Amino acid sequence: MTDSPARPAGVDPTLAGRSYAPTETYVVSAAKIAEMAEATGATNPVHTDPDAARATGFPDVVAPPTFAVILAQRAEQAYVASPESGIDFSRVVHADERLTHHRPIVAGDRLRTTVHVERILARGGLTLVTTRAEIAEEGTDAPVTTVTSTLAVREDA
Repeated sequence: MTDSPARPAGVDPTLAGRSYAPTETYVVSAAKIAEMAEATGATNPVHTDPDAARATGFPDVVAPPTFAVILAQRAEQAYVASPESGIDFSRVVHADERLTHHRPIVAGDRLRTTVHVERILARGGLTLVTTRAEIAEEGTDAPVTTVTSTLAVREDA
């Protein structure tokens, strides 16, 4: 839904409502989970020790909740980096991000992400661009995580 016909910063408001094809399958590895756990200071052993993860009922190590952002941001590039979006990334600030977990991400998951441009709203020299990234299991399309992000794109001077 487009809330303003204005086109500050070159952002194309007509792309609101568009969806992009799912990404190629991302295979979640224990090594990537361990890297994210280290980077975010997540010290729970379920993130790095398969035995600890199995003791809590998981088939393998469990990703920290913010791991989903990796998949979402990769998928968002189909929109954000496309010339048709009109987004100049040098003028972007990340304004908001919300994660809704339908189940934990674990090592061995095979995930695909579909991005939807939810809303483009021009206000006071900024264009707020909201996307929704639906992360799902390959093959079944069972939902894993929904990541809703809002970027603030500053107008050209």
